[in-house]
Amino acid sequence: MRPQLDQMQIQTLLDDYFEVEYSFRNTRKISEELAGLPSEEQAYILDWIRRTASTHIEIAYQFAQQAPGALRQMDESMIEAWLVQSMDLYDTSGLHAALATIRDMDVFVEQGRERAAGSVFDEQAGVLLPFVQGLSGRKLKLEKADYLYTDGEVIFLPAVMAHLPNVRDNFLLYKAAVAYHWAQVRFGTFRADLIPYMEAHPTPERALRCFHAVETVRLNACIERELPGLFREMKELSKKLNPEPLPEGWVKQVAFLQTRQATAQDSLDICKRVIGNRLPKIALFHGQLKPDLVLAVMLRRIEREKAKLRVDLKAIADDLQQSGDDQEPIDRFSLTPLDDSPFVEEMQFELQVNGKSVPFSEEIRDLMTSIVQDLGDIPEEYLTPAGPGEYDLKDIEEETLKPEEVWSGTYHEDGAFLYQEWDYRRKHYRKNWCVVREMPVREEYDDFVAGVMYKYRRLLASLRKTFEALRDEDRLLKRQVYGDSVDIDAFVEAWADMHTGLEMTDRLFTRMHREERNIAVMFMVDMSGSTQGWVNEAEREALILLAESLEMLGDRYAIYGFTGMSRKRCEVFPVKSFDQPYDDGVKARISAMRAGDYTRMGAAIRHLSHRLNEVEARTKLLITLSDGKPDDYNDEYRSQYGIEDTRQALFEARRQGIHAFCITIDEEGQDYLPHMYGAANYTVVNEIEKLPLKVSDIYKKITT
Repeated sequence: MRPQLDQMQIQTLLDDYFEVEYSFRNTRKISEELAGLPSEEQAYILDWIRRTASTHIEIAYQFAQQAPGALRQMDESMIEAWLVQSMDLYDTSGLHAALATIRDMDVFVEQGRERAAGSVFDEQAGVLLPFVQGLSGRKLKLEKADYLYTDGEVIFLPAVMAHLPNVRDNFLLYKAAVAYHWAQVRFGTFRADLIPYMEAHPTPERALRCFHAVETVRLNACIERELPGLFREMKELSKKLNPEPLPEGWVKQVAFLQTRQATAQDSLDICKRVIGNRLPKIALFHGQLKPDLVLAVMLRRIEREKAKLRVDLKAIADDLQQSGDDQEPIDRFSLTPLDDSPFVEEMQFELQVNGKSVPFSEEIRDLMTSIVQDLGDIPEEYLTPAGPGEYDLKDIEEETLKPEEVWSGTYHEDGAFLYQEWDYRRKHYRKNWCVVREMPVREEYDDFVAGVMYKYRRLLASLRKTFEALRDEDRLLKRQVYGDSVDIDAFVEAWADMHTGLEMTDRLFTRMHREERNIAVMFMVDMSGSTQGWVNEAEREALILLAESLEMLGDRYAIYGFTGMSRKRCEVFPVKSFDQPYDDGVKARISAMRAGDYTRMGAAIRHLSHRLNEVEARTKLLITLSDGKPDDYNDEYRSQYGIEDTRQALFEARRQGIHAFCITIDEEGQDYLPHMYGAANYTVVNEIEKLPLKVSDIYKKITT
């Protein structure tokens, strides 16, 4: 039982929370009201006043004034949601929006029950955007709107999904909506001539409604082929939202649309036969069709992408002629589908000139994919290189920002990864708080690698033997039905069971077993300003020694540096991805790694955990090389805040099955590393020669 606080005790606490020495707020009336509450309610309200004041004192003060009334109208979970929403609004929209939410308590109460079980766009955008941009086809964006639709480049989603009674199903509604509208763009829904079709019908709204219902059958079949797991969940959602049976004869009428060769034009042709029949109900996550809007956006994109492709082909043609591969002027390229796959569906093709294959960039492939999604193929005139001065790309090109230029002028988050951050004072996340961007890594071809190889040639030979032994190491399996030796522990337990009348187990042996290695390791390298000098050089030397040693094992590994300045500028540097070979380019990027700004570790851990989870592996390691604790240019993050956020990010990684380990040269690290990583998951080294050996110890510990 908590002790009951009197008015003076409460006022003393409030004076501290509201900093009345500087803010001059009157806490007497509030403390008098809180003094009349039961002790448990006092403790609850005071705790939330303290947590809210860590974000802004005025928000906490306004809440304190309304707290007794809030207890009468809302339960504790709803009060928490109300306060968290106000703090989230402060983060994203400023103090005015946050105070409006606090002051309009009655409005929140009306909406609160819906939001309590609902899924909120602002909270889920950080999950949904990587999901949709990881799918094939044009990279779509997500934006908030009053209702659900797409214009072919952006999927517009409602602020809240709260149509089902639990949070998980409402999140799945968002995911289903994103997948369905991606499928509209990916599989050519808007290549059908919808506007003439609607104009020719006496009731255009019904004509569009009919096409939507019919086309949904085809898109569902496409989603089932591409995303079978999500499709099963979408079927369950449809049953929950609309349990009504399909109209009689409907399945037979639209059966052809479930075949791979069906197109949107086939859906339009079937519409003309079924438009007078009863139509099935459109599912909530199917949204609305906006053919006028899609057409306007598409026409602008078609002209832009035609010009961009022709200019890119002109650059390829110029390069070929300069290299001597083609002496004659190149008037036209050609495309050939690969592997006899359907051209439109698979979008795998080979670019050729004069019968020879020509390499082209991933950006050009994405551009061609977008053109195919709009037109069904790439017309011949698109494959003619642009003439001199034919296009001024400034007039037709989308505004794009190179990663290294994104911080110039007004800040943009386009193309960045958004991650939440743990605020230990709130005991809640700040949503979409950190902006992480993968930055290009320059290459420095010098004698650094050769120098390291010579300097540590004896150590390297020893390391290679150590790692080779790991590769060939057998694992002792205990309690086996058959084996090479008796398992003494199992035998003693079995003997005791037999003498107590229990059945004796037959798992009494041990045997050696060589397992196929299935490991992925991510090296997360601190490139903050504090590593300037010998620490940076030591990290680069260690990476060379580790890479050379890991090549003996054959395990997949990646190397990413990280630094940044503030939550808006968290930068990671892909030195080596999992699918890249350890070649001269990787060595040159390791050589070029230099100290940068600060060490906002939580955001880097979340992003590199995301990259690590993209790899299929039985064992996943995240190994951090750092010289100190989390830090940023403002005093807030370099305090307990940064340590707690990093600890929470590591906890999230462990929940995802990732083993996190830290190797630091900070001899004061024992003050904070046990709290972040756990007592057994960090080590402090002060000699570069020991660093690779420590990694081999980690391998032994986790993989055997």
